[in-house]
Order: sequence, then structure tokens, then C-alpha cells
Amino acid sequence: MLYQTINPYTEEILKTFDLHSDAQLANIITNADATYTNIWRKKSYAERSAVLHRAAELMRHNRDAFATPITVEMGKLFREAQAEVDLSADILDYYADNAEKFLAPVNLQVDDGEATILNQPIGIIFCIEPWNFPYYQLARVVGPNLMAGNVLIVKHAPGVPQCAVMFEDLLADAGAPAGAYTNVFITNEQSATVVADPHVRGVALTGSERAGKAVAAEAGSALKKNTMELGGSDAFIVLDDADLDIAIKWAVWGRMNNTGQCCVAAKRFIVHEKVADTFTARFKAELEKLVAGDPMDEKTTLGPLCSESALKLVLGQIESAVAHGARIVTGGKRIARSGYFIQPTILENINKDNPAFHQEFFAPVAMIFRVPDEQAAIDLANDSPYGLGGSVITTDIERGRHVAAQIETGMVFINRSTWTAPGLPFGGVKNSGYGRELSSLGIEEFINKKLVHTPA
Repeated sequence: MLYQTINPYTEEILKTFDLHSDAQLANIITNADATYTNIWRKKSYAERSAVLHRAAELMRHNRDAFATPITVEMGKLFREAQAEVDLSADILDYYADNAEKFLAPVNLQVDDGEATILNQPIGIIFCIEPWNFPYYQLARVVGPNLMAGNVLIVKHAPGVPQCAVMFEDLLADAGAPAGAYTNVFITNEQSATVVADPHVRGVALTGSERAGKAVAAEAGSALKKNTMELGGSDAFIVLDDADLDIAIKWAVWGRMNNTGQCCVAAKRFIVHEKVADTFTARFKAELEKLVAGDPMDEKTTLGPLCSESALKLVLGQIESAVAHGARIVTGGKRIARSGYFIQPTILENINKDNPAFHQEFFAPVAMIFRVPDEQAAIDLANDSPYGLGGSVITTDIERGRHVAAQIETGMVFINRSTWTAPGLPFGGVKNSGYGRELSSLGIEEFINKKLVHTPA
């Protein structure tokens, strides 16, 4: 496994990082455990929050410096990278401000004496994080866990090593003691060693189904609490009464944010047949306006995919979909230029026997399905192995809530694409995983809810 910066716009290899040895990894675990036992769990909420507030302040003050390696390493449009820095800082501030309230002791109503639930840290949390949001994904585990009193060992994706190092340095600069947050460059085999180590008490993974199955099995075998945030194929339902201006606005954003490389991107557009022709024509026209180019250039509206392998994967998926009867409305090909660019693509006429029907497209590829009524839209939305996010577009809010209540996902948004904010819980069901990040729910995943009972 190579931890390497390859610029997806220029296709140049910029930097390669050495792996940690087994001996170095063992020392990292020992140091993290010592920091947890002797230092970090003993800190007050005020002391922990000072570190996170300082980290957030440093991110905002050095916004462009933090945003640049995101764009260089995985190709995100620079303005989107800047927005990710802002969101990450917001998450750190959110937990710094709210953790003590979220984890306050809870007195229970009992028949015998007094009973209290204490919310306490559990130790080292091992986090395996993806490349597509290099800081946001880290902030989602750092904010709640450091504030809860846990410490973190983090294996970031091999394609964003400079972002990984920069975030580790950020926390050190903000005053976190050595061992409170440690980045590791390790193999999958070494990851299994970390999961099995008795000092590690929890495992959090955001990634693919394949990775989730492997890591969840390792964590289960070692009796470790774990959370899994995996893939998604979000339904974007456009009902017959939808405002098509709103529908098109959020369809484009929902499918094209981060060049479509987002687990909660709108991917399956389930459109009532009364508005399907108009929706498809307008959606196609907007996607064809996007301009491929240097993601650092503010005029660019279509960035490259993160890697050559990602490009080859999606081109293969499109080829297979067409071979099984799908029709290309627009796009479908690699853009003839340097960089890992693909044309924004719309596919339709996808039957259930087409492999694409149940696949996730991690690229700017939209699938359009026409339905005759509301119930057919709900049934089709639920006919997926995934259950992460979803959207309902309608001018009747109560109708939208009625539909949303019947969709089998962890999140549904009315009249916008799937969204994220520090105070909104994030997570899914079915093959999209389990557990929640963000909000008050995110800080409750890796704590000991200890009962203290005093009999009458």
C-alpha cells in the first residue's frame, strides 16, 4: 500500500510517504494509551474545548493553506475545498461548545433510592477514514471523541497523505498533547493488528461496503464497539407537484457536488412521469454547461475524479449498464484531455435486471427512473441495498413528510438534496452501515453509559 499524492488534474506523482513499521505502530498505541490514561481523560471539558476551539480558529485563519492540499490530492474544486475547511471548523466548535451539555449526568426515576447515568470515555478509538472529504471526515470523529475524553489513532486514505499530516499537525499546534490524535500510515494487515489490540476500545470506519465488512468482522471478533458509514445510492424523488426550478437546482448540486464523489449524493432520480420529460431535458442542459478544467481555477465547474482507478471503474460501470439495455441521455465518455475527467452522464431505461440498478456510481453519473405515482416512487426508492440519504421534491410539505416517513434511509430531506451540518445526525441503515456521527448522537457512540445506583 502506497501513501502517495497524485494530482488528479495533472496526473503527476508529487510525493510518497513511508509506512510506519510494526515497532513504530506498537509505540504509537502505547503512547496513545498513556496519554488517555494519564492526561486526556483527566482534562476538564473547558480544557478540551480550548484545544478544539483553537484548532477551529487555526483552520479558518489558514483557510486557503488547508484547502489547497484537498484540491491537489483528490481534485475537489478549490471553492468546495474552502467550504470543507469552514464546515470542519464549525464541527470542532460545535462539539467544543456542546459536549459538556450532551454528556451531563442523567438522573433516572427509580422505585428504589437514586440512580444516575454517567457518560464517560472508554479509551483509544481507531478511525479509518476516506479520501473524498479529507478534513470533514476527520472533524466528525475528532470533535465528539476528543471532547468525550477519548483519544484517536487515525488511518486516513492512502491518496490524501498530505491532508492527513496537516490535520495531525493542526491538533498539535492547537495544544493537544502527543498521543491524543495520531495519524498512521499503515497497511490493511497492520490495521487488523490495531483493531485487535486490547488498548483499542472502539473502531469507526467510513468507506466502502467491502472495507466495512472486513473491518466490522475484525472488530466483532475482538469485541470492539464499531460504527460503519458506508456507501449510498440516494433516491431523489420528484413528485408531480414539484417546483421544477427547485428540483433542477438541487438535482445538479446533489449529483455534482464533489464531482459526484459523495456517499450521500443524489444518484437515483425517481421522477413522476407527468414531469419526467421536462425534468430530464432541463437537467441534461444544466449538466452540459459544466466546464472541465483546473480545479484551482474559479471558472472551472467540473473537476477531475480522484484517481485513474476511479475513472476506469465508472467507465466500466457505464459500459456494462449500456450493454444491459440502458440508454445514455448525455455524456458517458472520458473527456479527451489530461486529468481523470469524465463527462457528466445521465442514464435511463435501467431495468431491474441491469447490474446498474443496484450499483452505486461514485462519479457524476445520474440514473433517471420514471414512475406513475407516489407509491411507485416510494417502492422504487426502497428497492436498494443502500439506505443512507434521500430527497423528496414537492410543493406540499405535509405530502413530502408523508413520503419521507416511508423511505428506508437514515436521512431524508424535503426540497433539497441530502445535506450535512454539525447539529444533524448522519448515518444510514441496510448496507449503508450503522451508528451515527454529528449532533448529540455522534458523541454518544463511544462512551460508557455507567449506572451509579444508591439504594434507599
